[in-house]
Formats: sequence, C-alpha cells, structure tokens
Amino acid sequence: MQVAILMTHVVIAIALVVLILLQQGKGAEAGAAFGGGASQTVFGSRGSGSFLAKFTGLLAAAFFATSLTLAYFASQAGQSPEAGIPDAELIDQQNAVPTLDDTGGNMDNAAPTLEKNGG
Repeated sequence: MQVAILMTHVVIAIALVVLILLQQGKGAEAGAAFGGGASQTVFGSRGSGSFLAKFTGLLAAAFFATSLTLAYFASQAGQSPEAGIPDAELIDQQNAVPTLDDTGGNMDNAAPTLEKNGG
C-alpha cells in the first residue's frame, strides 16, 4: 500500500512540475495584446490559463494528500519495536554472536600461500 502511494506521489510531483512549466506568466498577457494572441487559439479565446490553473490546483491537492498519507505511514512505522535505533543491549548481543572469523587460529583448510623466491 505504501509503495503504491509513493509511486503515485512521484507521478503527481512530475506532473506538477510539467504543468507549472507549461503555464504562462502574468506578463505574457501584455504581449498577446500586440499580436501574439493567435498562438492561444488551441484552448479557446481565454487561452489555457483557467484549464491549467484548475488542473494544477487539483494535482497540488492530491500531492498534499499523498504527502500527509506517507507521513502518517512513516510515523506508524516508527512505533514498532523493530524500527528505529537499537539500544545498547541489542548491539552487544549482535556483537557477541560468533562469526566465521572468530573460530580462532585453526587454518587447516586454508589455501596455501605462494612464497617469493629470492631472485
């Protein structure tokens, strides 16, 4: 569930960046008054401003919702005893477990080393 929300969150973030870059600034309206208005005929006489602004607002609301949901999941994961920073006793227990390197000096099965001849 958390992975699906995270992937949706990333897709929404990328879509928000693209939509914001597609929108024109406030100063672009002055240029349209002097003959540049013909380029906005695809979205009608008012241009793409209202459509893109509404869609950006919708995506922003979805982005905030997924952000809050992911924050909730992160806060709930921190309450389990397995999560977080282990205490000193657990670290000492993990360090006390013998590993293959702690077997001592018994090297019967070790590969023989090649010695350099002096010349």
